[in-house]
Amino acid sequence: MRILLAPMEGLLDCVLRDVITQAGGIDLCVTEFIRVSGSLLPYRTFERIAPELNHQSHTPSGVPVRVQLLGSDPNCLAENAARLAEFNPYGIDLNFGCPAKTVNRHRGGAVLLKEPETIYQIVKAVRDAVPGYIPVTAKMRLGYEDTSQAVECAQAIEQAGAAEVVVHARTKVDGYKPPAYWEWIALIKEQVGISVVANGEIWTAEEFKRCQLISNCDDIMLGRGIVANPGLALEAKTGRALTWVELQPLFATFWQQVLIHCYPKYQAGRLKQWLNYLRKHYPEAEILFQQIKTLSQSEQIETFCADLLGLSQSGKV
Repeated sequence: MRILLAPMEGLLDCVLRDVITQAGGIDLCVTEFIRVSGSLLPYRTFERIAPELNHQSHTPSGVPVRVQLLGSDPNCLAENAARLAEFNPYGIDLNFGCPAKTVNRHRGGAVLLKEPETIYQIVKAVRDAVPGYIPVTAKMRLGYEDTSQAVECAQAIEQAGAAEVVVHARTKVDGYKPPAYWEWIALIKEQVGISVVANGEIWTAEEFKRCQLISNCDDIMLGRGIVANPGLALEAKTGRALTWVELQPLFATFWQQVLIHCYPKYQAGRLKQWLNYLRKHYPEAEILFQQIKTLSQSEQIETFCADLLGLSQSGKV
């Protein structure tokens, strides 16, 4: 059994990848997407989204990281994948699942699930452009408006040479509304010969096990559920939950990384965003969220965190 950390634009960035992988139980991470649209990106773009590339494609706690690309032009994606391959990433993932309207409007993400042939061309072009030892994988949903082409899209990904496909068990139209249709993942898994990873609407260890059973997949990708409960992967593997007290060192790491990676005007929002998820699982986070939600200045937030965590104003012990 492997547990993967999902790519989530605007949420699961290098900061949270660092924190959540320190909590334990995660075997592999996938970055937020890097948009590819008509040009060869500079090296710094890859390094900005995936700073782990400069550390042998691993998080500080040693968990490997795949880098995800998003676009619709096979040739342009192939050129950028070749440049990305110069960093020797742990793998290159392709996004066929993003439901965002802006992304779909520009023929990226889930809208391509209407075009299995385009998906095939993209995966094949990228697979041909990078060394064979670098895995090429993909993430997809069950479809755009319905599931009628779900199996065909997964087969296109396989036939083009991908090593693995993650299936988010909802269509684009479903968005993130429950439920997730894990039974569809089992149907897809029956029709392809590559590794299939199940994803979608897993918030507890019980739901984790139920998803494995219904999807017929040992490997699971966690997204919002593990942002709300950073110990979810560890609990799924060991049965032991992460307590609020045990979370505190990770909370300190998170704030220190926010100070490093986020502009001051975004630091307050970044902290509130994570607390908003944490309060779904931890009552203590609800109390903190209520205390901090009216603060907007970075200086106020930094003082609050320094007092809470016993940190200096620089964010260090």
